[in-house]
Amino acid sequence: MGKLLSVLFCILISNLALSSAQSCNTYAFRNNAVYSTCVSLPVLNSHLHWTYNTNGTVDLAFRHTEATNSQWVAWALNLGGAGMQGAQALVAVTSSNGSIQAYTSAVPTYQTNLQPSPLSFEVPRVTAESVGGDVVIYATIVLPSGGTAFNQVWQVGPVTNGVPSIHGTSGDNLRSVGRVDFITGQTTAGGAIGGSRQRRRNTHGVLNAVSWGVLMPMGVMVARYLKVFKVANPAWFYLHAACQSSAYIVGVAGWATGLKLGGDSTGITYDSHRNIGIVLFSLGTLQVFALLLRPKPDNKYRIYWNVYHHGLGYAVITLSIINVYKGLDILDPEKKWKHAYTGILIGLGVVAVLLEALTWFIVLKRKKEEQRTHAGANGYGQSA
Repeated sequence: MGKLLSVLFCILISNLALSSAQSCNTYAFRNNAVYSTCVSLPVLNSHLHWTYNTNGTVDLAFRHTEATNSQWVAWALNLGGAGMQGAQALVAVTSSNGSIQAYTSAVPTYQTNLQPSPLSFEVPRVTAESVGGDVVIYATIVLPSGGTAFNQVWQVGPVTNGVPSIHGTSGDNLRSVGRVDFITGQTTAGGAIGGSRQRRRNTHGVLNAVSWGVLMPMGVMVARYLKVFKVANPAWFYLHAACQSSAYIVGVAGWATGLKLGGDSTGITYDSHRNIGIVLFSLGTLQVFALLLRPKPDNKYRIYWNVYHHGLGYAVITLSIINVYKGLDILDPEKKWKHAYTGILIGLGVVAVLLEALTWFIVLKRKKEEQRTHAGANGYGQSA
């Protein structure tokens, strides 16, 4: 049975590979153009066809399948990076009535509407057509600096009122980068700068999920449920302070990486995620000052401090969990990571419910014992 499944799996993979090759290498262009090399790009339903000429030029066709009206597609070389920022792009804009316009556009920053502009290298020819659900950009480019291997990036986005709008900021739209060698025909997915930026995004997500999303709730649970045990006094306070201080320090590191990512992503904003992050940093800093300004237990202002400290703490936890989920939606990792974090929260919630019941049991039992002892003392005093 296992061998049969293996054979079926291999046949399936072979068929998929053959289908992909046919859709790329055997595609018939309407203008009868023929290209020596074709590569199916890994995401966004895109294919790159080209012929390298000995005079240092490349005739190419970038093809995006399953295209729609009111959409733009772009393919670009990036001479100094691996993403859209700094890219030298060939753009095709399809209007709502189906007409299509092709032009070149340099992308100095993310804050762009892909306006027509010259590139840093020559493009003697650029046209586009929409046929059979495909958008095809035809161009001839003069390879810059005599090189043959470059970082490439391709994108798809909406058109609003005739103007290209920002493309998606998660999933395949963040993975549509790579490298192409026009002589050997080799392509690779991902890029050095793009990969580095993705690593920073992942680092930012992990730091904040661990600090604000896990350590903070654990620190609150330590303070609420350990201090009911007399044997844990004052150890619960030091554990609580250590847990919250560690969470704050790690959280500040995560917040700093978020600021760096925001500064590098001009034009791509995550307003709610960013704003909640700023609020969390501010409230966390106030909690640090609360620790330094904590009055003595018998101080008449201690009750107000308790309200301030507890209220701020629960607000931080609530906002932390919300922002972790917002961050996961932005990173768009595999579903298992969101499921893992949800599982951690459920686990903490179950433990909190059990400890809450145990706490109330101990408190009520202790009160009954105190009342019994107090009643016995009063009875002894009356008989005397």
